[in-house]
Amino acid sequence: MRIVRYQYHGHTGYGLYQDESITPITGDLFGAYTVSAVRIPLAEATLLAPIIPRQLIAIGLNYHDHVGELDFAKKLPTEPISFVAASSAVIGPGEAICLNDSVSRIDEEAELVVVIGKRCYQVSEEEALEYVFGYTCGNDVSNRAVQSQDGQWFRGKSYPPYKPLGPWIETEFDPYNAPIESLLNGKTQQKANTGMMMRGARELVAFASSRFRAAKYVNMLLLVAVSLGAMYFSFTIALIAIMGGALAIGGIGTLKNTVKAEE
Repeated sequence: MRIVRYQYHGHTGYGLYQDESITPITGDLFGAYTVSAVRIPLAEATLLAPIIPRQLIAIGLNYHDHVGELDFAKKLPTEPISFVAASSAVIGPGEAICLNDSVSRIDEEAELVVVIGKRCYQVSEEEALEYVFGYTCGNDVSNRAVQSQDGQWFRGKSYPPYKPLGPWIETEFDPYNAPIESLLNGKTQQKANTGMMMRGARELVAFASSRFRAAKYVNMLLLVAVSLGAMYFSFTIALIAIMGGALAIGGIGTLKNTVKAEE
């Protein structure tokens, strides 16, 4: 099932996406809700970030190939490296990534995003995925100069709008075997598979729940791509973030954003 957050004639709501149309839902997205009989053509609506998290928890350096690419990341971490990013950095499909710096290195990072659907604290790896509502695509845009200068990652990863999410939440998805790729102007920048993660979704959800009292709506960016790619002004970035094996529509979908200089 694919769940979208959309805007239509001034109204913002959630809906089920199927066959190029949106069926609005009312009620608690994470509990009981009612499905409308109305169908809204996707072409007449605007897709928004599928969720605005109360907390955005991220895991860094979760691929062997990513370790060593950055000056401050030369060794394999002995446990998951976690950090937070600002929810105010979240944008949706089609919105522009406005780069805050015309000189520094700014990278895109294709990410698998896990949406936690119920309160999650000190859960085991065996039960961890029971707390997952679904998955979406994310781009962890990062200013590397600021990251290195600060000695921590919050500011360099939290500029608005450095956290594109979308295009929807997919509730039926295997997080352990999905190709992930990012493209810049049609050219592949990053290519990997979620099966290449040093630590998988179960372990990371359990790890985060032991350190954060995760409320509903928490998004966790669980991985970084195998290699990095720099973004430049006036280019279009098409983030094809989880293509589900042989499925023509992909395991999750395609997140697209333009890139431009901050005005």
